Amino acid sequence: MKHVVFAAAALALSACASAPAPSSPQDQFFANLSALCGQSFEGRVVTTEAADADFASQRLVMQVRECSATEIRVPFHVGDNRSRTWVITRTGEGLRLKHDHRHDDGSEDVLTQYGGDTANAGTAERQEFPVDQFSRDLFVANNIPQSTTNVWAVEVHPGRIYAYELRRPNRHLRVEFDLTRPVPAPPAPWGAD
Repeated sequence: MKHVVFAAAALALSACASAPAPSSPQDQFFANLSALCGQSFEGRVVTTEAADADFASQRLVMQVRECSATEIRVPFHVGDNRSRTWVITRTGEGLRLKHDHRHDDGSEDVLTQYGGDTANAGTAERQEFPVDQFSRDLFVANNIPQSTTNVWAVEVHPGRIYAYELRRPNRHLRVEFDLTRPVPAPPAPWGAD
């Protein structure tokens, strides 16, 4: 009987030793988002600021359109406007969110490539991106200094919601997309290959 118990304990210990280490919250978040690749979802503004009334009255659709091991591109359509793409990239220190804004001819808008890098591990469901120095300089140069304190967040709750959020003093925008109801893919974003 001793030998059976010893063998079972040894087998359990060897299984633990060969099990892969748990991945980081950022790796889990990236995997959760990657799992949506090729799918599109309709959303709605869930915050109630007057500044977002026009935005909230439009049809909002996001598509997890392009995925690689290091970058995920998520076009965000507001009505017929296909100018916005959220770009989430792995960096040596964490994750980066950039906003790629284009005109309908594909050229970059003057306000593009702004965003920030994660400052901590976040969770498998939520990552926050405080504004980076490039973006602060861009906002000041374009006379929108109130954006120099932006913090964006992206959430992926598998099988439930995808959320995009912007916060700063006196400003909060949150858009939630229903992951239980995929919708047909929208047209390509402006500037897509």
